[in-house]
Amino acid sequence: MTSTQWLRRTATCLALTLPAAAMAQTIIKVSDVQPAGYPNVVALENMGKKLEAATNGKFKFQMYPGGVLGSEKEMIEQAQVGALQIARISLGPMGPVVPDVNVFNLPFLFRDEGHMRAVIDGPIGKEILDKITASSAKLVGLGWMDSGSRSMYTKNAIKTPDDLKGQKIRVMGNPMFVEMMNAMGGNGISMGHNDTFSALQTGVVDGAENNPPTFFASNQYTAGPKFYSQTTHLIIPELFVMSKITWDKFSKDEQALVMKFSREAQMEQRALWDKSVGDYTAKLKAYGIQFVTLDKKPFYDATAPMRAKYGSQYADLIKRIEATK
Repeated sequence: MTSTQWLRRTATCLALTLPAAAMAQTIIKVSDVQPAGYPNVVALENMGKKLEAATNGKFKFQMYPGGVLGSEKEMIEQAQVGALQIARISLGPMGPVVPDVNVFNLPFLFRDEGHMRAVIDGPIGKEILDKITASSAKLVGLGWMDSGSRSMYTKNAIKTPDDLKGQKIRVMGNPMFVEMMNAMGGNGISMGHNDTFSALQTGVVDGAENNPPTFFASNQYTAGPKFYSQTTHLIIPELFVMSKITWDKFSKDEQALVMKFSREAQMEQRALWDKSVGDYTAKLKAYGIQFVTLDKKPFYDATAPMRAKYGSQYADLIKRIEATK
């Protein structure tokens, strides 16, 4: 027997004795624009551990945090072609892809975060996920994640719509949010999350709007803003989706496991989120960021026309949302 023949025979014997999972392990690439340690990222990493254990190592999550695979728009595009398996994304960039999610993008839609959670945990939340899956977007809606309440951070305190005049405020990549900011008195500038820090630092924008954990974790609090004005104009859940191309390769049992662990990730992220809001708010205050309380009604009234404009096609759904306890 030649050395080449011996090597081939040895390789064949090894292959026959290796566990099936080791031979056919499937890497699930998972991406988020948020950094390592962020509630979203941790919840997805733990979901991956559960799936790996339940399938004896057949599936293994490979996490790409911190936007290393690009913006949320780019992650959506990668998932649509199967280059990325799971993406955690905001509803902003999903609006143009699946218009039905825009109902959650309406300013002042939810009474508070508890109301929003009751909606996404119930039948309405499932219906929206199903619509994403049934759409032509080539994505499967796996679950929801909490992103708290969004407010504005700027160099000057915002207490009324007049305080926003002439202020360029970064918003998520959806024309609807540009119109919202313009309605509240500012100048909405659509921009990717990864570009916001430098835009704040160089004065391309005068401020931005987001939740306290993102404001801190992105280091945007060091780029010039001094005030966090608590308009809470948006309480928008976030999504995590799977590439339809990947989903269709899974067996029914594997799909059921993914859905089970997705629901658990949704609830785990929430617990992590609640803790992080308190932690990050304390850190922002310690740095010197001033939290401003204000009368929200003028901002609510200013955005009434756009709620009527964009909400008209979702009138029945909005009534169901309002009736959710």
